[in-house]
This record gives sequence, C-alpha cells and structure tokens, in this order.
Amino acid sequence: MSGKKTIDVRKGNSFRGEFAVYLSGRNVLRMKITKRETGRLEEVVRSDNYRLVIPSALVLDDAFAYLRGLYVRYDGVFCAYYVASLEI
Repeated sequence: MSGKKTIDVRKGNSFRGEFAVYLSGRNVLRMKITKRETGRLEEVVRSDNYRLVIPSALVLDDAFAYLRGLYVRYDGVFCAYYVASLEI
C-alpha cells in the first residue's frame, strides 16, 4: 500500500484481530486495524472516504463500480477496515 489506501473493504462481517496481513508473493505487509465499520456497501463507502478505499477513483461511482466488479452478485454486509502503518 502506498499510504493512499487506508481503508480496506471486504465482504462479510468483521473478523477479530488487531492486525491486517497482506500477502503478495514473498512480500508481506502488516498493518494495524484502527477502526471497523460494517454495513451495506453504500454505508461503508461514502463521499467522504471513497478515495481512501480506491485511490484511483475520480468519483464515488467509480469506487462502487470497482468494488461491485470484485463482488459480483454479492448483496450482503461489507466491512471497512481502517488501517495504519505499524510504527517500527
């Protein structure tokens, strides 16, 4: 993460734990979960935070289109994980 994406949205209810771990090949990124929001996609991705979810989105509808492309035919609960870099 470049620091621009500080909210990670996933389908389903929130998982327990205080850290998020992202794996990409041999690369591992650990981040602290600072806050969680659960609700419908329109409730967790809003005009005040959509650029923190999808930094390349120019407007809110771009973020919705991207996420709906990932979660085709899913119309349930989403969880927004607010994450921050770990202090080393």
